[in-house]
Amino acid sequence: MATDYDEVRSDVKETQDNSLEALQSANAPDALSVVRELDETDGLDGAGVPGGEFIAEELIVQVIPQADDEFTCYSCFLVRHRSQIALEKNGHVYCLDCEG
Repeated sequence: MATDYDEVRSDVKETQDNSLEALQSANAPDALSVVRELDETDGLDGAGVPGGEFIAEELIVQVIPQADDEFTCYSCFLVRHRSQIALEKNGHVYCLDCEG
């Protein structure tokens, strides 16, 4: 006897039908109540930050000035060693990566 492998199995079909009936009978909120709920949460005056919590902490970063043997590429704005100079044009210096 040939088997049709594309046919949905009876146990899978029953669970699909049951889950569809459960979804249809579930008490889903209407659009108006969802809008009201969203409006209530917006009244927090920006206390929450999307994607994480707000941490009031200062970051301290030590800035090191550009050395005499370094340059800033006019294209990518990275500070590189003088050995990386590929082109000097109109007073602007470009690195090997940008001109290569």
